[in-house]
Amino acid sequence: MPMQIRDATSADLPAMLAIYNDVIATTTAIYDYRPRTIEAHEAWFETKRAQNWPVLVADHDGAVAGYGSYGPFRPWPAYLHSVENSIYVAADQRGRGIGSVLLPEIIAYASGRDFHTMIAGIDASNEASLRLHGKFGFRKMAQFHEVGWKFDRWLDLVFLQLMLRDAPQRSA
Repeated sequence: MPMQIRDATSADLPAMLAIYNDVIATTTAIYDYRPRTIEAHEAWFETKRAQNWPVLVADHDGAVAGYGSYGPFRPWPAYLHSVENSIYVAADQRGRGIGSVLLPEIIAYASGRDFHTMIAGIDASNEASLRLHGKFGFRKMAQFHEVGWKFDRWLDLVFLQLMLRDAPQRSA
């Protein structure tokens, strides 16, 4: 069965959590130290649903190969039209184009809901994610030096931005 992008369901949460916790443990893509519990992941998912934020899954041969979403960029009202995206890919699926299938779908959802801009906060050493976002029109806007500490070293955070007015749309 080919890869399919679909809305996540509660049944996907264990696989999504395994991906998320692996990213925490082995990469600088998430500036966190402790694995997330299933209860916290369920609460995150329910909040996304309640607030009408999409959570998309890349389903490859019936298994979750990756997932992505977007949500508020900042909590204040003036940021209402700006969103921040996130994409996580299973370790054994990285480099196989999962992000290149997920990211345009996430962009299309946001564009179809009339958001104005999408922002990505990416660790400066995450060259694959920087390339992925660049491929879909994101431009580097800022780099914050030594704002994170993980794996006994300082981390730089890069902010990229995509204006959504010309992005393809997908109905919500």
